[in-house]
Amino acid sequence: MPSIALPHDAKAGPTKPEVRAVVQSKLELESDDHFVEVGSCTGAVTIEAAKRAGSVTALERKAERLETTEKNLAANDAAIRADIELRNAEAPDGLPADTDALFLGGSRNFEAVLDHAAETGVDRIVMNVSRLEVAGRAAAAFRERDLLEEVVQFQVSHGYELAGATSFNSDNPVYMLVGSATPSSDETETEARSGGTTQ
Repeated sequence: MPSIALPHDAKAGPTKPEVRAVVQSKLELESDDHFVEVGSCTGAVTIEAAKRAGSVTALERKAERLETTEKNLAANDAAIRADIELRNAEAPDGLPADTDALFLGGSRNFEAVLDHAAETGVDRIVMNVSRLEVAGRAAAAFRERDLLEEVVQFQVSHGYELAGATSFNSDNPVYMLVGSATPSSDETETEARSGGTTQ
């Protein structure tokens, strides 16, 4: 994945490049998609999405972090193709009703955000979690709303030179929950064959 410029810091750290690559692969953004990020912080995921989606809405409850998002977006202006709207709001307030793909970068109010996603039929939902206990609660919340498709846990290590050889430093593990509030093609085909009714 080509690198993006993040010259401005939000003191919360950007989502790591390797993690962003997996996020983007799960979101499968296309040119007519409306992508929404909850908790934009440095704007790293928003910037990656803005290179692919048609429109992007980034929500951030802290004004200073939203300003950091805006500055980092400006630093990547040449690569951005989407129409972008930044909203200083705490989700679920400020969430659009026409979202195609949703990313939650934090765990604050995630149950209410998932309620909104289920109610509005968001097609692709990805949530990243770094703490095991929160991951368990998030997985339960996805299941309760019939959203969960998969849970992915992964860890990235970076090599460094040690005594003329290579050793590794490990980043913290990431738990990624992936889901959808729209029926899969298999479910749609099954309903069509059964006349759209259940016995």
